[in-house]
Amino acid sequence: MDQSPTNKVHLEKAQNFMRQYRDPESRELKKLSANQFMDVWSHYDRDGNGYIEGSELDGFLKEFVSSANATDISPESLTDEMLVELKSCFMEAYDDNQDGKIDIRELAQLLPMEENFLLLFRFDNPLESSVEFMKIWREYDSDNSGYIEADELKNFLRDLLKEAKKINDVSEDKLIEYTDTMLRVFDANKDGRLQLSEMAKLLPVKENFLCRQVFKEGKIDEEGAAKLTKEDIEKVFSLYDRDNNGSIENEELRGFLKDLLELVKKDYDAQDLIEFEETILRGVGYDKDGKISRKELTMILLALAKLPPDDDQ
Repeated sequence: MDQSPTNKVHLEKAQNFMRQYRDPESRELKKLSANQFMDVWSHYDRDGNGYIEGSELDGFLKEFVSSANATDISPESLTDEMLVELKSCFMEAYDDNQDGKIDIRELAQLLPMEENFLLLFRFDNPLESSVEFMKIWREYDSDNSGYIEADELKNFLRDLLKEAKKINDVSEDKLIEYTDTMLRVFDANKDGRLQLSEMAKLLPVKENFLCRQVFKEGKIDEEGAAKLTKEDIEKVFSLYDRDNNGSIENEELRGFLKDLLELVKKDYDAQDLIEFEETILRGVGYDKDGKISRKELTMILLALAKLPPDDDQ
């Protein structure tokens, strides 16, 4: 019995998920909407861990390449040798952080998408430090709940597009779609809101200075003591003392503690940050004036440099 056209379409999609997003004549990829992009991401990130890697990456590359052919070539027609060479070229071009897997930002650079939606990934404009991040967090967590809820996230995305002078091109319905899509992408625990660590992935910082080797493992002298130079301390202090008033306080302090917390905890929320602040500051004899001095910062960094790289304490 002959298959109906509809069944043929479904069969083709099942064989090669990417083929539906190519123009049937030119074979070029069509511009994807926010929802279509998420469909692609969800299809290939099968384990939902936030990366396309291993067999997921092999499957994506096979279907991505074979879908460009006018004839319905099976993805399996790529030999192992061809796949190895293809993966090497592909990862060199798109694996920006060279971790051997593709995250959602890297995929967004590969696939043609709505310009406005692409702007929300802030590829070329990461924040200078976590101090700026914490200022933004305080501004948009308008109810001080310790989370960015959907309406607060929508306000943030609206302002982000306004900053890029694209807000006039975005309808309210489209803004709601973007908000829902961003929640699908970054709300890892699926509670319908963004906690601190989830928002940090949406709004990346250029560098967590404390991730540098000197702070993660330390320079150890013959007696086993951590050796941090005066210059190391000054670099950290100036990074967080944004107003140059000689102390780290308010959002400066929150930003420093956020970076410190990220060294030992992958997923964290506002309450974790509060508890971490109490623990850290109690350990350096914090005088409860809401500030950290150079001396107190030095004590923290010396303690940090003595920790094993993956210490969870």
